[in-house]
Amino acid sequence: MTAPVFVVEQLPAGPEFVLDGPEGRHAVSVKRLHAGEDVVLTDGRGRWAQGVVRAAEGKDRLLVTGVEPVREEALPSPRITVVQALPKGDRGEVAVETMTETGVDAIVPWQASRCITQWKGERGLKSLAKWRGTAREAGKQSRRVRFPEVTEAMTTKQVAVLLAATDFAGVLHEDRAHDSEPLATAVLPAGGEIVLVVGPEGGVSPDELAAFAQAGARPYRLGHSVLRTSTAGTAAAALLLGRTGRWG
Repeated sequence: MTAPVFVVEQLPAGPEFVLDGPEGRHAVSVKRLHAGEDVVLTDGRGRWAQGVVRAAEGKDRLLVTGVEPVREEALPSPRITVVQALPKGDRGEVAVETMTETGVDAIVPWQASRCITQWKGERGLKSLAKWRGTAREAGKQSRRVRFPEVTEAMTTKQVAVLLAATDFAGVLHEDRAHDSEPLATAVLPAGGEIVLVVGPEGGVSPDELAAFAQAGARPYRLGHSVLRTSTAGTAAAALLLGRTGRWG
């Protein structure tokens, strides 16, 4: 198994480093790391360094030695963004977790017209913090060193502006009364930006579909079955990562 990942605000400038605070506590008390084990330190934005545990002190200090020079992971190409309509309950965190593990590069919370969940005021701030915390933890768990960006929640108009500026824009939409193409055979760009929209439990409304079509986003389907909003983005991202060669 690859070395566990820990997030640090400042990457080490020399061959030794002390991992403390919440990350140190997790390494010592939860992971129970011992001398000789490899660890990866990252800022979550693509920069990382690998080192070896020298010792654990108390319950929250890990002494790391032999830290290699800082490296930087290349930016992904094409970059994949999923616009995720707000699901009910904790399904939003489930969607963020699995999309992060799969390899999505950015997640945009979308307040669609048919969303039951509403992000307003303090509740909205707390929900966004949960999504961002989930992306961070899932990024560590899946051994990523570049975690997905979770943006502020967007309105339909804001999503349309995002779609108009991308290299490939699509809306996952399964409706027998509405024409759609298989995502599996869509012509994809070799680089640049791919943005996919995932609607809420009640589906994307006709007005939203029209706004997105005007922005250049076509409707696509994944298959004959209808996926939950919390799983559709993950399934679509896996398909795109395979087709673009990023899952090589």
